[in-house]
Amino acid sequence: MIHTTLISVQNLISEFSDPRWVFIDCRFSLEDPEGGHKKYLDSHIPGAVYAHLDEDLCSPVIPGITGRHPLPSAEKLAEKLGAWGINSSSKIVTYDDAGGALAASRLWWLFGWMGHYAVSVLDGGWQAWLKSREPTRSGQESRSSSSFLPRLKRSRLIETAELVTRLEDPVLLIVDTRAAERYRGEIEPIDPVAGHIPGAISAPHLDVLDAEGFFLPADQLRSHFTQLMGSTTSKNTVFYCGSGVTAVQNILGVAHAGLGNARLYVGSWSEWITDPRRPITTGNIE
Repeated sequence: MIHTTLISVQNLISEFSDPRWVFIDCRFSLEDPEGGHKKYLDSHIPGAVYAHLDEDLCSPVIPGITGRHPLPSAEKLAEKLGAWGINSSSKIVTYDDAGGALAASRLWWLFGWMGHYAVSVLDGGWQAWLKSREPTRSGQESRSSSSFLPRLKRSRLIETAELVTRLEDPVLLIVDTRAAERYRGEIEPIDPVAGHIPGAISAPHLDVLDAEGFFLPADQLRSHFTQLMGSTTSKNTVFYCGSGVTAVQNILGVAHAGLGNARLYVGSWSEWITDPRRPITTGNIE
């Protein structure tokens, strides 16, 4: 079976022997960028390789131009995926320990951007795997290299230049997925400017998870996003966060709900504010 959004531990275990599986550990901490790799070395799903958010899934930050987590080039990402033994027949499972909110969902989105869809995020993440009492392994792992051919799907993203021109476009729905108090501009613990993109509505990314860190059932996600998006189609719905990482958790939720592929503003708030001429606003939308 091909999984394209989420996969449960139970389903993964039942198919674990399929040699096409590639497991990618994406644990990462903004406060300790090397902490995720240390956790991986200590214990991970057997056979998993490690993906570092900053080093593998982003390109270097260009101060004053990009956000905090710019897209990697398609060429370099394809080279990395090939080094991990990934090709067109591979079935990918990504996981982290934050409900997919950090690099696991980001990597899921990157695969879709690169035109590879047999990719799923482990629902419940690393914690769910541990609770299953399935085997774990320590140390650095590697796989025989392969060749990955990207087929870019540029419609999956929106760039700053386009977003600037469409702020008044009634067809486009812009959704801010940061915590509500950051959206309102009451606090800003990371970026130098507080507030949100004018016209954006608030939908915190953690709203798609239950109390135990699992995604809500598909029918509940469908109800949540149908209410949020109204008559707007997924292709005209743009999600953003601080740097284009946690917003993907909502995009994954939209896809798992069967509502299609929403768009990601990769630069997000940290790129929007690099130009003081771009408008910002605070408070709740009226």
